[in-house]
Amino acid sequence: MLEYEFEELELDYGAGYNLFTGITTETAGHREIIAARAARGWRYAGYLPVVQRGGGQLQVIDLIFERSRDDGQRREK
Repeated sequence: MLEYEFEELELDYGAGYNLFTGITTETAGHREIIAARAARGWRYAGYLPVVQRGGGQLQVIDLIFERSRDDGQRREK
C-alpha cells in the first residue's frame, strides 16, 4: 500500500514584467524539501496547483510525496 503526504510551497514572483515572457515565477526551497523527504524514505511524485492567480500564474503548489507502507506501520513525517 502506498502512503501519500503533501507539502505546501509558495511560489515567488520575479522582479517585474517582461513583454516577451510575462511575469517570472520562481521556486525557492523545493530542492531542500525533496532531498530531506528522500532521506526519510519518501519519493517525490509530482505537484498540484493549490492557488492560481487570475492571470494563470501559480501562486501556491503542493509537493506530493509517496512511500510504501505496510498495513501495520505507523505514519511518520
